[in-house]
Amino acid sequence: MNNENKKIANRVSIVSIVANTVLAVFKLFAGIVAHSAAMVSDAVHSASDVFSTFIVMIGVKLASKDADKEHPYGHERMECVAAMILAFLLLATGCGIGWSALRKIVSESYGAMQVPGMLALTAAIASIIIKEAMYWYTRHYALKIDSTALMANAWDHRSDALSSVGALIGIAASRMGYPLADPIASLIIFMFIAKASVNIFRDAMDKMVDHSCDEDTEKAMYECAESVPGVLAIDLIQTRIFGDKIYVDIEIQADGALTLTEAHDITEQVHDEIEKTFPKVKHIMVHANPAEKNDLT
Repeated sequence: MNNENKKIANRVSIVSIVANTVLAVFKLFAGIVAHSAAMVSDAVHSASDVFSTFIVMIGVKLASKDADKEHPYGHERMECVAAMILAFLLLATGCGIGWSALRKIVSESYGAMQVPGMLALTAAIASIIIKEAMYWYTRHYALKIDSTALMANAWDHRSDALSSVGALIGIAASRMGYPLADPIASLIIFMFIAKASVNIFRDAMDKMVDHSCDEDTEKAMYECAESVPGVLAIDLIQTRIFGDKIYVDIEIQADGALTLTEAHDITEQVHDEIEKTFPKVKHIMVHANPAEKNDLT
């Protein structure tokens, strides 16, 4: 990640921290004053987002470090590590919310449950609007700089918005005479959080274990290499995702009668064309195989 992208990620993260801090305080106040367990749960979710964003900032900072002797391929995977930590924290927060809600549901003391006040309803509506806006804002810049950790943070905003929808429904139903709806809403919030954490973890894990690119990208690389003058065929193409970058290995066929210098020039053209066409490619290795005589006829 270059310095410009790092600045963008940090700016988005700071906006996220400020928004989540204000929301967490407001929702906690509304949940306590208006007697809404769902809103208190939602406030805890927003508060956890503040800590999560700090993890994102640390991950982006570490991922942007230049390659060194101990890490010759760079530090891009540190973003994946940050995203995985974020997924675990998100799941832990959700489990706490879900357990608390489940205890209230099975307690069967529904008559003792207090009806949430109007302030809790207002807080839920405000949270939905703000968190959905934060999702689109963060997603925009995550795609722009291709940041895994920032995209994980964007989905964290979306899960918070969805959890606020659950809180809104639960609070509204509780005010209409169904007190059990409030803890049920907390349970729904847990489900949204759990789903988001699993998605974040799976995406980060794919990038940690050298998952290949999608078929369309590999096909486009194949066609790009094949279009270079002097390339008679493509024997092999392999890709792997390393953090937010792509590494490529290609074996091409060239005329076996060419000199070493001529064959090298062709491989260099393939190398340069792939890197120019696919900006996410950080490293590409091109190997030339001599074509069989019957392949030249």
